Amino acid sequence: MTTPLFVVLPGDIDDPAAPSGGNRYDREVLRRLPPRFPAVREIPVAGSWPRPGAAASARLARVLGDLPDGAVVLLDGLVACGIPDVLEPHAGRLRLAILVHLPLSDETGLTAGDAAALRALERRALHLASAVIATSAQAAAHVERMHDLSGVHVAPPGVDPAPAAEPSTAGNRLLCVASLTHRKGQDVLLQALAQLPDLPWTCTFAGAGATPPLPPALDAAVTVASSMALAPGSESSRTIVFAGPLAGAALDAAYANADLFVLPSRAETYGMVITEALARALPVLATRVGGVPEAVGTATGTATGTATGTATGTATGTAKTEIPGLLIPPDDPAALTTALRDWLTTPALRRRWRDAALARRTTLTGWDDTATRLAAVLAGLVRNT
Repeated sequence: MTTPLFVVLPGDIDDPAAPSGGNRYDREVLRRLPPRFPAVREIPVAGSWPRPGAAASARLARVLGDLPDGAVVLLDGLVACGIPDVLEPHAGRLRLAILVHLPLSDETGLTAGDAAALRALERRALHLASAVIATSAQAAAHVERMHDLSGVHVAPPGVDPAPAAEPSTAGNRLLCVASLTHRKGQDVLLQALAQLPDLPWTCTFAGAGATPPLPPALDAAVTVASSMALAPGSESSRTIVFAGPLAGAALDAAYANADLFVLPSRAETYGMVITEALARALPVLATRVGGVPEAVGTATGTATGTATGTATGTATGTAKTEIPGLLIPPDDPAALTTALRDWLTTPALRRRWRDAALARRTTLTGWDDTATRLAAVLAGLVRNT
């Protein structure tokens, strides 16, 4: 590919105070695009996406207007999906590809009217695109059904190799890495932890956002810290750590000092943090939503039992395929409480999930594979010009 690739990104893509899975995906893929893309021209556009003000919309319109006819333009869906009026004048002369990280109307906490309005805008925007890319097979099928599309491409996130975390004897170091928002379900996890007054545990929440209120049963009964360095020993306490957004060595340390990764999301197109945990052989306790089952995956030949109504299961003595952890319904504090109690009180279960996580770790794909998939879609747009 000799023509340049133009990439329209959120203005805060590299803001360490506002990390997001979408921004991380964009950055990882762009730095790994194959040599067929000799020139990648990034265009960060500031704005309150997906609902920009008039000034941000006008800026983006000027940006697109300045691009040459026939140019291939990859747009982050957070920017593109809410502004079909801006895209429409250029859809015939530019080859637009839209990368959908999360359908706009799937964000939780929206009113029915707001969700419907965003869905309508996104539908118009995606029908203007020459290619639509989603980050999981489930998300692609969902976008196709929702917007009457066909041929949505899939480029799942990759993951970097990482050292396996060393499990503690008690297994009671819990970790949740996600922005502190309603969609990520930290409130559900706090409710579940409140039902475990008889067990010691430490739960670290790593992510940007407003600290959620503690349930009354936790407020007076746990230690709350801002970092693990300030937290008491987890063997004899119940401790919650709100560590804020972590990156680099600090995030690596959080994974290395965990026994179980917990992600109680209400909606998720994939869940990059899940594969980051599995890369470190951490078992995953998550909700069965969106692309999460795809991210968690399966491991073969590690199981020693078949689940029969609880997380612990009944031993059969035969190897089988199982997931490296457990998937539960969303918005269900009771199910999460049961799963956590089983994990904290059953060493055999911890060993089984850990073995499955170690096996799943060997099957994870890297970011180079993601970049190759995305590059193939974009190269196809060049051939079709």
